[in-house]
Amino acid sequence: MVSVADGLTHGFEELSLFGEESSASASDDDNDDYSDMDDMRSSRRSLVSIYNSDEEDTRNNVMPRDRTLFTDQHISVDMLGGFEVHPYARAYLGTLAARRCDQDSQNAMSILLNELRPVAIVFVGLHDLDDIDPRDSTLLQLMNDAFKILSRITHACNGAVRDMLFDDKGCVFISVFGAHSHEVNPCFDATVSAMRMESALKDLKLKRFSLGVSFGECFCGEVGPPIRSDYVVMGPEVNLAARLMGKAPNRSTLVSKRIYSHSKKFIHFIKSQEIQVKGKDGFFHAYIPQTRIERQNLEIAEPQQPFVIMPSRQSAMDSLMQVKERAGEGKPTICFVSGGPFLGKSRLIDEVAGKAANDGFTILKSFRTSLDSFTSFFPLRQIVSAAMIKCAMLTAGREIDNEVSAANYLVDENIFKKTDRVNIGSIVPTVADEQLLSLLSGLNPKARTRTIVDSLMKILKLLQPFMIILEGDGDIDPSSWSLLAELMQRASAECPQIMLIVSSRDSPTITSAASNLRRNAVQVKLTPFEKYETELFLRVMLGVRNRDIAVDQKLLDVVHDRANGCPLFIECVVRWALEKNMIEYVEGSKKMSLKMLDERSDDVTAAIPRELSNILLAPFNNLPPPLWDALKIASCIGYSFDADLYSTLNQVLDFMPKIRELAVKHECFEQTGSHFRWKQQAVYEAVKSLLMVNQRQNIHRMIVRAFKQHKIANDDIDVKGGDVHRLLGRHCALAQDWAGAFEQYMKAGDRAKATFNFNEASKMYEEAIDFQAKMTEQPPLRSRMIPTINLGTCLRELARYKEAEAVLTRCLNEAQSEFSDITLDEHLYVRALTALAALYQAQSKYEAARKLYEKAVPIARNIQESKSSLWLAGNIAGYAETLRKSGDLPQAESHHREALEIRTRAVQEKSCTELELAVSYTQLGCTLAGMRQYEDAYEQHHRALALRYRYLDFSHGLVSESLNYCAESLCALGRGGEGIPLALHAVEIRKLIFGTSHPAYAHALSVLASCYHAVGRSFDARDCLEKCLEICEVAFQKNHANIIPNLMNYGNVLRSTGDLVKARIVYQRAITIHQLNFKRGQQASQLEKCKTELEDLSRKIELLESSASSATNNLSHAPLKVPFAPPDIEDRGTPVIVFTDIGRDVDDELALVVMSSLRRMHLLNPIAVITTLCPEESRAHLARGTLDAIGMADVPVGVGSSGGVDSDVELEVYGADYSRASPCIHEDGMGLVYRALESVPPKSAQILCIASLSDVATLIREREELFTTKVKEVILMGGVVSLEAGEALIPDSAYNNNCDVSAARFVYKKCQELGVPTATLSRWAAYGCPIPPQLLDEIAKSEHMVATNVRGVSKLSIDQLWNKVILHPADPRREKLPSRCDINWFCRTFMGTTEVSKDWTSSIWSHVKKLNMYDPLAVLLCVPAYRSTHFKWKTKIVNGVQHIVVGTSELDTGICNRLSLYHEYATLFLTAFTESLHKEKSSFL
Repeated sequence: MVSVADGLTHGFEELSLFGEESSASASDDDNDDYSDMDDMRSSRRSLVSIYNSDEEDTRNNVMPRDRTLFTDQHISVDMLGGFEVHPYARAYLGTLAARRCDQDSQNAMSILLNELRPVAIVFVGLHDLDDIDPRDSTLLQLMNDAFKILSRITHACNGAVRDMLFDDKGCVFISVFGAHSHEVNPCFDATVSAMRMESALKDLKLKRFSLGVSFGECFCGEVGPPIRSDYVVMGPEVNLAARLMGKAPNRSTLVSKRIYSHSKKFIHFIKSQEIQVKGKDGFFHAYIPQTRIERQNLEIAEPQQPFVIMPSRQSAMDSLMQVKERAGEGKPTICFVSGGPFLGKSRLIDEVAGKAANDGFTILKSFRTSLDSFTSFFPLRQIVSAAMIKCAMLTAGREIDNEVSAANYLVDENIFKKTDRVNIGSIVPTVADEQLLSLLSGLNPKARTRTIVDSLMKILKLLQPFMIILEGDGDIDPSSWSLLAELMQRASAECPQIMLIVSSRDSPTITSAASNLRRNAVQVKLTPFEKYETELFLRVMLGVRNRDIAVDQKLLDVVHDRANGCPLFIECVVRWALEKNMIEYVEGSKKMSLKMLDERSDDVTAAIPRELSNILLAPFNNLPPPLWDALKIASCIGYSFDADLYSTLNQVLDFMPKIRELAVKHECFEQTGSHFRWKQQAVYEAVKSLLMVNQRQNIHRMIVRAFKQHKIANDDIDVKGGDVHRLLGRHCALAQDWAGAFEQYMKAGDRAKATFNFNEASKMYEEAIDFQAKMTEQPPLRSRMIPTINLGTCLRELARYKEAEAVLTRCLNEAQSEFSDITLDEHLYVRALTALAALYQAQSKYEAARKLYEKAVPIARNIQESKSSLWLAGNIAGYAETLRKSGDLPQAESHHREALEIRTRAVQEKSCTELELAVSYTQLGCTLAGMRQYEDAYEQHHRALALRYRYLDFSHGLVSESLNYCAESLCALGRGGEGIPLALHAVEIRKLIFGTSHPAYAHALSVLASCYHAVGRSFDARDCLEKCLEICEVAFQKNHANIIPNLMNYGNVLRSTGDLVKARIVYQRAITIHQLNFKRGQQASQLEKCKTELEDLSRKIELLESSASSATNNLSHAPLKVPFAPPDIEDRGTPVIVFTDIGRDVDDELALVVMSSLRRMHLLNPIAVITTLCPEESRAHLARGTLDAIGMADVPVGVGSSGGVDSDVELEVYGADYSRASPCIHEDGMGLVYRALESVPPKSAQILCIASLSDVATLIREREELFTTKVKEVILMGGVVSLEAGEALIPDSAYNNNCDVSAARFVYKKCQELGVPTATLSRWAAYGCPIPPQLLDEIAKSEHMVATNVRGVSKLSIDQLWNKVILHPADPRREKLPSRCDINWFCRTFMGTTEVSKDWTSSIWSHVKKLNMYDPLAVLLCVPAYRSTHFKWKTKIVNGVQHIVVGTSELDTGICNRLSLYHEYATLFLTAFTESLHKEKSSFL
């Protein structure tokens, strides 16, 4: 039991909370002990008491312990609801009563009635004092000091003291938190108190002490008769705290798990060894508190002064609240908040953010300075980091500490792809994957912005509604503006509940690319307070609520004059005046007035300094000189800085320890991770203003020397390299060390260029060139050319061609004019020539590029002695590419082979990896394809693909490049069907990497179109090409040469669809563009082909126009019904028509995968696939995409019936990125079946039904003769009742039968009557050969889109099936699931157990031991060789015809050898996936 009192003496000389010394000390140290506790509280106390003029000076008297909190307010005696409480006595109401008095409660003490309350208890065992001798004055003084310090800390942390017990158990100090207040976090308060107590006792040199802290529900209230009742806290948590104290290590603290759970967001803990205490069963872990966790930027800080809406701020507040409401309604809105410094922009925004957070908004906040405008996306760095952490924690349901862990988790959970991590790494460098940085190569700024937003949307959608706040005084870089514009433009459709606030001193300067932001923005501008508002603010600060009390005009005038109407400065002036005891209440005039301190002066206002810096810096007047030096250095570094980057100053100046001391003891800085920021910008600017220009230069020189003498760790340079060089370059520039600034900005540019951040790199090189111009001595030509060449290269990558040409041409002309003898620096001269040549090539100026390469390549050959120089190979290959694109293919081939030889030697000498060869293979393959040597071209491209598969991630852009080229070569070889899976994967990869507006994505669509056209699917090809051309028209300059091949493909496809007139127009445009880009003789074959096609189309159109029976364009634009060619059974296998309900579960899709492998083996020949079961159209889309992806694009897909399901009921179809609508899908599925059967020889076709039998029944009913003459066997996935039950087979209650019972019975009956054999595979067979889930992991390693999707869907399907089987058999949510499929069935089927664990409350997937593959086994049953090898069946002879059944019971599964069969179809799965991607199977087996 703990009795809470404000102090008991126990006879010690000064052992009392009421002692003058202890109380005064407490008031001096409160701000240090608990300066940021207000962040955890919702209430505030008064700033100042209204003193009576007759009272003596109170500076040396006891003051309220919260006196230093200048945000507090005071209420005089007559406003305390009748309680006679002297203002000074209120200092000792360290309970809720004091606050209730402040709030004018009528019954303040009523809150302390008997009740159960959550409280935290701290026990402190002072073991050094256990054997104290009352006669030992030294020990008595030590005990007295300990009591005073521990009491002070308790009160500072919002707690209450019992007393210090001294009995046979030793000396124990006890304090309680939460017994008197509902408004704080008692666990946090108690833990911070214990940590500070531990530190204080160590400072007292106590050698033996320990602390225990616990938290829980305890009885709190009065105990005892009224004459001597006491307020106590009782409960098991009090005992636990005492026992934890006893178990704690010497000079340390143990806290309970509840304390840990409630404080871990704010305090770092480590787990203790297991302990056992009295009253607790078994062993358990306690926790040892370590250090505070710094508050993250995304938290909304509590304001120092209670937020008060002044009249001039009301409209601003209303505007912001309206923006919030619009965002909450799904209307994305942006708001610009501007105003001079210190006008309260942040306070206003924080107030709105707090209200938004209460309404469920996620708050994402960042701060920027003027230094950050050089760094691309810097204002968004904190935003995106916080968003990733929030999203990861939301989905994981646990704490995630940093952005790197968050990014890893998001990738592991497939929320992010690896390419998303690359995109996000453009903003947050710490999460970038350097192995995939080349994915950013070739992306222009617009495309790069779109891909980053694509990635951002994946996490922002999960955080809706959310508010993004961009605060700061610096400009926002152009890249960030472009990204914000793209984000807001797409937000309406993708992420509508978004509110964006941009705060700045002046109206923000927005780039033209983001001009739409300004047009749609709400503008809020803050101005300084008017004088009447200053008066209102003063009254609030001084706690003057009584309207009869006025503010003296002199006080108002001086405050308004000194503060210039700025709220922050008003606070500073008033705080300063109060600390000087210059403000008093004059009873006679009933005014708050300035107090005359100097009787010799007539001007009472003269005592208040006119320079605000004197007021702002007054709290730091007593700082020792070393700390002042640290402040001055920090002001030169900037408003915010990274401690890791400036750690080099520690060795010379001990800088960061001083900064941390200033942050902790003097509240100069706020810390977030390794980042420090001045707590008040006004203080930062005041310190900066103290320094003369030469002093600042000296400080910057000192910083530069420290950096040069003590290098930063390599790990920090790897992560923050760009920032290191840029910041050091700035210090060099401010120190007027122009050479050093040039060197550092060059390094910063090189790093940005290496990470494909060409925007930032170009700025760095421009700065370097400017600093170079300031050097006293002109640098040599080489030093001038390197940054210029690099700048020109970056501008070319940014598609700023005119600027790039001007820069590079000027550089080359300067080099040629200064050195007539080029041999002085030929290497650099070659760089200049090839840089300009690459620019010309990018602009399709091939002749100009060729001339420059013809100068550069001979020089490069002469100066490069090594025969394995990659630099030389790159120059030769660049020349060869120009030759290829200009049409000189033989010369291009020769040079590409030379480059390949050089790179091959480099690989042999181990100066580079094999991956380098892929570049030459690709370039040579493209050249050979242009020469129509398609076999050789495919061989080169396949070599490149194999190397890239081996060394690169599958989602890498270079892998997609090789996939594209292989597909293109296969198409040219007449093997377009093989090319379609490759092209589909290339399209998907480029969509993820580059977005849907990039030329690379357009090229992949063009290749896919060629492949579709090659297999007769012209309408699919047309759709792809129209998307492709739409992208190219935007991405390229008007009439760019790169559009010509796409136009030629489009014209050819239009011709195939019958749209001859449009085809002619397309070819005419291709000819026009060719003539604009090429001279006579260049790309002659391309031009000749266009002209030939144009002439042929013109003749056909004229023929149609002259025909009386036809008009121009009278041909159908609908997909044509291409007649079926008679199948070659011996060469291609048995013709099969498949009826499937694909999309219900994954085994239908895997059945098609097995079918593709058997087709490659010429065992089965699928001639039609019909989708059934509502929604049958969506299933057809999935079937079409699956067949395309596994190499069966030529197999037609038809839409069947609803499968016996009511038309108003739609069953689920799982999603897939490759599921797509297609013009070639036959709406009349049964018509497709009839045509397919008509094309086959008699008794040759098999019907494979792995779905509802509705459509098979329709076939028999409508075309019985066709069925009996063409079908040799019907294979059914389902089941029959016992073979002994009658003379005929009768379908059982299997799912497929149950979908349409009448159809199932009809099919079985008619097949037996008509003498068409049936083969039924029952569920028992599938149970006899289950697969482990690991097989799905294995096939997913192939990276095939179908394999990865099947693996993901399987987990979801199992979870959904479990959620159905646990329902009542009559529940309609079970859909068509048979009643026998209950919980026991599920456990036996998928887990091999009959026991249901109580732990299976979340996902069931982790408990699954086996999966059943029904439909793939049915496919194998179609092949006689597999049937005889792997299956045992029972036969039923009806009308002389055998009907077989595989699997008749749980004991008779019909499987010969489970392991052998499993290996068989596992191999078929892997074969289908790897061969469709042209991969080596051994990589995955």
